[in-house]
Amino acid sequence: MTQITIQTPDDWHLHFRDGDILNETVPATARCFQRAVVMPNLVPPVTNAAMVSAYKDRILAARPQGSTFEPIMTLYLTNDTSREDIIEAKAAGTLAAKLYPAGATTNSDAAVSALDSLFPIFEEMQKQGMLLLVHGEVTDHHIDIFDREKEFIDQNMIRIVSAFPDLKVVFEHITTQDAVEFVLAANDNVAATITPQHLLLNRNDLLVGGVRPHNYCLPVLKRNTHQQALRAVVATGNKKFFLGTDSAPHEKDKKENACGCAGCYSAWSAIELYTHVFDELGALDKLEGFASHHGADFYGLPRNTTSITLVKEDWTIPAEITLPNGNPIVPFFGGQTCSWKIKS
Repeated sequence: MTQITIQTPDDWHLHFRDGDILNETVPATARCFQRAVVMPNLVPPVTNAAMVSAYKDRILAARPQGSTFEPIMTLYLTNDTSREDIIEAKAAGTLAAKLYPAGATTNSDAAVSALDSLFPIFEEMQKQGMLLLVHGEVTDHHIDIFDREKEFIDQNMIRIVSAFPDLKVVFEHITTQDAVEFVLAANDNVAATITPQHLLLNRNDLLVGGVRPHNYCLPVLKRNTHQQALRAVVATGNKKFFLGTDSAPHEKDKKENACGCAGCYSAWSAIELYTHVFDELGALDKLEGFASHHGADFYGLPRNTTSITLVKEDWTIPAEITLPNGNPIVPFFGGQTCSWKIKS
């Protein structure tokens, strides 16, 4: 197959950041995605309805002229989140709230350090029909970073799903066979997003031949056996798994330093790289479900009515991009060849 047309996809997990960088990140996503679930881990984080509305306005102002792209907004959960915060955010059109364990990833220091205290909030979310999006890693220093997803499942995810069976839960950017098995075994109100980097790479791509900071993300890349489990499950077309890039921009100098930031800026090539993966797997017939159907269905939103066409044609992802502030950023797979591209 050398050409494929699919309903316009959505990105069910990404980071736009804030300020001038929106003029880069929003158009990069809007070029091929109709909607995107926008993460709230700004500085300060987006913790109430007024902040959600203000952030959405800034995103809409950065859309290219004539674009119909729509951001799907989320609320940042903290130890101080109240039932009223949930009620007000839902009334303002916020569809989901994001659970970050404190210290798990970029700008998560203000996040949740006492999970059990949030159970009344989860109860209110279940009542309001607001989705819970979970960064599923424990942050205990004595637990190996490669085991933190499994430990979160054992310590927390099982309890949350058991206590709130009617709460829709998205296990974000899963990275392990353990997470795949958990989602498959859970009820139909549990789903997961999978990133391009976790389908394309494993920890060898981060560490062999020297540290490669532009492949550093959180959750960190795992061993090849886990990568293969992710690839195998998307190839089945299971409706519980859908596209979420976790596109997360950081300027080049913030990635290439002694404590490089975690995140892969994949918006420039995301749908093309997913297509590349599904082609490798002999599963191009499953791409549309993963990219365009499963997420919308799980969120209870209509599927998009437009379409995009991709052609099998080699192109080189830019090695660097210049941000509006003049600083360079290295996109995911920068300088490398992708075998699929959007037909102009």
